[in-house]
Amino acid sequence: MSKFDRRVLGAFGFSGFKEAFNVFGYSVATSPNSIKNYRDEFDPYFPNGRNGWHKREIREYCRNIMQKTKDLSFEEFYAIICSIITEGNMDVGDIRESEIITKDNGLVQNRLITGKAAEEYFVRHYNAIGVFQNYELKDSTNLGCGFDYKLTNGSSNFYIEVKGINEKQGSILMTEKEHAMAGMLQDRYCLFVVSNFREAPTHQLYFNPLKCKSLNFQRQERQVVQVSYSTVVPFDKMVNNMILTADS
Repeated sequence: MSKFDRRVLGAFGFSGFKEAFNVFGYSVATSPNSIKNYRDEFDPYFPNGRNGWHKREIREYCRNIMQKTKDLSFEEFYAIICSIITEGNMDVGDIRESEIITKDNGLVQNRLITGKAAEEYFVRHYNAIGVFQNYELKDSTNLGCGFDYKLTNGSSNFYIEVKGINEKQGSILMTEKEHAMAGMLQDRYCLFVVSNFREAPTHQLYFNPLKCKSLNFQRQERQVVQVSYSTVVPFDKMVNNMILTADS
């Protein structure tokens, strides 16, 4: 954000820096203010129109990071950020400028990162919520089981699906599996919605969301065309004999 300024906002679909601080901060399990402080520390070294912490000497480890990353392009920074936040592997060489700045791609990345921020918000705050106090948390976000977290206290269980919204209100989507689990678990299934990342995130809880009067889920169907490529691998007797000879 110091080096590329508002270009970052456009790439990730943020409306302003406050939203970026909130989403990035919660996404990496730190405070939004910590993200802002680091931007302010690097600001004096880039032509972004902000003074930042120009009266204070930059910390040595920050100077080292700035030196090590000085030759990285915007695309490379973008790939690193996405990889860290989504905990995935991303080949920097596969990221192209045209793919980053398109509106649709920015919205997709914004949605993914906001979802991650909402999950970290839940992990940080759930035990302070009365109904969840003294419950043990189990992370199911990567299991594809129709909910993100299972909370257990003896024989009592809650199954939590977390959703994030940048505005104070907005639309959310439930997958077919999430919808099915909500119908099966009913009052033990909780939709935990974190909203208003644009200003100051807050949360709402919806137990048995399919029966909740304030929610009205509408079924949506969409056909997806998936393209694949096939080929026939020929049997090469000479190559096969060479491999057998090498193995022997």
